[in-house]
Amino acid sequence: MITALDHIALVVRDLDAAVDGYTRLLGRHPDWRGASGPVSHAWFQLGNTALDVIAPGDTGPAGARLASHGEGLWGLAFASDDIEAERKRLSRLSMPSTEIIPIRTTADTGEPRTWPTSNIDVEATHGVTAFLVGETPDWPIAPAVGEDAAAVSGLDHVVVSTRHPNRAAALYGARLGLDFKLDRTNPDWDARLMFFRCGDLVVEVAHRLKEEPSDDPDSLWGLSWRVPDIDAAHARIGETFAVTDVREGRKPGTRVFTVKDAPAGVPTLILGRTA
Repeated sequence: MITALDHIALVVRDLDAAVDGYTRLLGRHPDWRGASGPVSHAWFQLGNTALDVIAPGDTGPAGARLASHGEGLWGLAFASDDIEAERKRLSRLSMPSTEIIPIRTTADTGEPRTWPTSNIDVEATHGVTAFLVGETPDWPIAPAVGEDAAAVSGLDHVVVSTRHPNRAAALYGARLGLDFKLDRTNPDWDARLMFFRCGDLVVEVAHRLKEEPSDDPDSLWGLSWRVPDIDAAHARIGETFAVTDVREGRKPGTRVFTVKDAPAGVPTLILGRTA
């Protein structure tokens, strides 16, 4: 079964620039940098998931995504406690996936890092690139630049944009087996929002009410990061990014602010919980 979101894949043209941007945004240095052939990775391991920043050049599916859509969110990698059994289960639900292959990156030090991966057919996931990831070691948390309280501690939710909410509900709830926690429609927000718990975070599926349902592909849209101290994070991030004022979040007991110019153009919200 799927137990968590192992990591989020982000494709960029300039890895050094993206690493600089996400180091400043997350308040953490990458805990890993390595390469797999011509593809370079920088890994930010957080408390409940990781951000894999990839510079693919013109290589493979990631390179094709970069060429066709530019920089941005590329894929969701779901952790499975039995990846072969999960492949078989999804296959019975008309969600074929590739044979399990080891993604192996090698750091400048020569130390390898490997994770077993199977790519789920993108038509079955309605346009969202998704992977299964088998068991991996407990990799260390990316070190904080300054105070931990002002650094990002984990991901609160990843947002998927859809034009077909019922189709998306069937995918994330019934087929992938995520816990369907909430289905909320609010005309004031022009949105129907569905929340699927995946480990210690949420996959949020959003549909704009003014858009007629259609069979257009879904897409990854944005990220909401958790911080222990929202005011400290606001001060830190606001030093190098354009940010909104801190405001009350839609979820009771939260305060949030928006980062207007996050790296790679990813819509980004920072969230802290009140006492």
